[in-house]
Amino acid sequence: MFLPFFQTLRKEGIPVSLREYLAFLEGMTAGLVTYDVDGFYHLARVAMVKDERHLDRFDRAFAASFNGLEAITADQVLDAMDLPPDWLEKLAERHMTPEERAQIEALGGFEKLMETLRQRLAEQKGRHQGGSKWVGTAGTSPFGAYGYNPEGVRIGQAESRHKRAVKVWDRRDFRNLDDRVELGTRNIKVALRRLRRWARDGAEQELDLDATIRATADHGWLDVQTRPERRNAVKVILFLDVGGSMDPFVKVMEELFSAARSEFKHFAPFYFHNCLYEGVWRDNRRRWDDQTPTMDLLNTYGPDWHCIFVGDASMSPYEITHPGGANEHWNREAGRVWLERACTRWPRHLWINPVPEAQWPYTQSIRLIRDIFAGRMVPMTLDGIARGLKDIR
Repeated sequence: MFLPFFQTLRKEGIPVSLREYLAFLEGMTAGLVTYDVDGFYHLARVAMVKDERHLDRFDRAFAASFNGLEAITADQVLDAMDLPPDWLEKLAERHMTPEERAQIEALGGFEKLMETLRQRLAEQKGRHQGGSKWVGTAGTSPFGAYGYNPEGVRIGQAESRHKRAVKVWDRRDFRNLDDRVELGTRNIKVALRRLRRWARDGAEQELDLDATIRATADHGWLDVQTRPERRNAVKVILFLDVGGSMDPFVKVMEELFSAARSEFKHFAPFYFHNCLYEGVWRDNRRRWDDQTPTMDLLNTYGPDWHCIFVGDASMSPYEITHPGGANEHWNREAGRVWLERACTRWPRHLWINPVPEAQWPYTQSIRLIRDIFAGRMVPMTLDGIARGLKDIR
């Protein structure tokens, strides 16, 4: 039944072989992606696309072969087979039109949202699906999963769908960035070299050829002269936003992280999520039980350090402006307070944003952080990085 799909891939110019097609069929036979449209797409792409240059061609072939697959109704599916409970629950997920979404209004601010959530949790006695009030699934309530509300609290949902949640009431695990990535880092290294400030210190390890020639000529015998090895004296503290809306940018983040680690001798990387608060961490696997207080960093790293934030700056504005507005915990001080402290402590600061610069005016949180950084926000492009580093030299 998938032979037309295979033929369409070949027509689009994707060099897919019978071996790759058979590997795809083996995955389907093993039931790896039963009842999962997204999983089916990713399995087919992993099995039959071996070069990232062909990803766009694959998407066109997939759309041509399976157009309308997501439009199959629940009744049609139920007539064909018996589905497991998890799949039935997924079928109830609400996909609303723009007009339906426009009819749903926010509760009226962060404080009102939190107060209403406390009331719901105190009153609710059981599970709910659909509807607009209780904590549940597939509804328009501000609290729950797999529904829609322009400003709510996400509870019990694996990943973001609309990127509108004010808080996420679930424990999420993030992955550390790989600082060993080499592919694509060369040009980033060239851009980072704008921050170089050479100094000679430490043990005498390097041959000083000019001084050796002069000393040999003066003394009449070979007089080898050495000097301290020249090193990059620039100090960089790097804050990396990780998880959530940053997941699409992992590859370029790893390239930047790898390039920075290789370029700077004095280099201190830390992770944060969305906005800077009272704690950061070095290992995402221990981000809840092994945090470093941000105040300790402010007291440890002096004003001679360059401070670079890397993140999409895309979040609920409450995370920046309100105490308690943090996405995953209750912060006593607003994110703005911590960002302003960082900018004051490290005057040579910069925010690098992977979101295309043309989209910045449409996100309130990006505008807020850009103002806090006095305009020192640049896109994560080679030109943007070079321009930003030039300003903070």
